[in-house]
Amino acid sequence: MTATVLVVGSLHYDIMVEADQLPRRDETATGSRWYPKFGGKGGNQAVAVARAGASCRMFGAVGTDDFGTFLRGALQAGGVDDAFVATMTNVGSGMSVALVDAAGDYAATIVSGANLLVDPAGLRQPALWQDVGLLILQNEVEESLNLAAAAEARRRGIRTLLNAAPARQLSDAFLPLIDVLVVNAVEAEMMGGSPVSSLSSAAAAARRLSDRFATVIVTAGSLGLAAVLPGDGALELPAESVKVVSSHGAGDAFIGALGAALVRDVPLREALQGASHAAALHVSASG
Repeated sequence: MTATVLVVGSLHYDIMVEADQLPRRDETATGSRWYPKFGGKGGNQAVAVARAGASCRMFGAVGTDDFGTFLRGALQAGGVDDAFVATMTNVGSGMSVALVDAAGDYAATIVSGANLLVDPAGLRQPALWQDVGLLILQNEVEESLNLAAAAEARRRGIRTLLNAAPARQLSDAFLPLIDVLVVNAVEAEMMGGSPVSSLSSAAAAARRLSDRFATVIVTAGSLGLAAVLPGDGALELPAESVKVVSSHGAGDAFIGALGAALVRDVPLREALQGASHAAALHVSASG
């Protein structure tokens, strides 16, 4: 039976607003278009896993509002098992309002809502872990939830991949439970890696972080990625040359494809090449 990827993380109803320019302080700007979008790094990565052909299950929470109905429906439409997504009363679903200007610059405000109230006790359900071969986490939920999930995965002999976005201090108890760390250039520097401006500096940042993590992957956008692998040295992988329509969501596409490959036991070097290709396809496809 094909192993399943379990994603524990956030779900956000994103309201996207397009305008010629971002408003300045105390200014009311006029927009040209708005539309709803399924979001949250957890939800985006879960759908990306399923899109890459792997079985995926989501653990998280929404509220009893229309946003929650939208988010649950999007998970189902994306092929993700939502049976372990709780519906919480007296709290709103996670949401954000994002502004995008004509130049592609971006600003957003997130209200986490139900995402911050998920009960870690729900992770003890045996059915949640049935056939799970990989756990994927991010930093848009409380670390207590991530810590409980990673501890349960370790107890069951399941690998944990952390996409440490957004960057934040990780507890000493959490660090040894992370098997694969994935960060972008900014997150790598914030977590103690060196500044990233080239593939060689991405590799240097990965080496510094490898003091604390067995496998470290530093993505550097249009430059490519660098990684330090256990027992297999290091690698630098230049990005594919594509015409970029939008880089928004590229990281989640990368994580989804990587997770889908790892749960099939694809060797890490090959899995990284496939994930990089998936990210390239994502940024070059409109919408």
